Amino acid sequence: MNLTNAVEGKEYIVQDIDTDDEELNAFLFSLGCYSGEPITVVSHWNGSCVVSIKDGRYNIDNHLAETILISE
Repeated sequence: MNLTNAVEGKEYIVQDIDTDDEELNAFLFSLGCYSGEPITVVSHWNGSCVVSIKDGRYNIDNHLAETILISE
């Protein structure tokens, strides 16, 4: 399952980042989004979603959200 299918307000665990783009991997890593880290979708809105990672909130588009694989 990826972030676009996540229920708002529920905490998930990042399982994998499904992309071969090293810049994208580095960007997500700098946000604290990598395997084993908890992530919560705060809201889905206008083709994007607001996520809470560690102590920050970030707005990411659905294309990026599709690359973040999660589990409960």
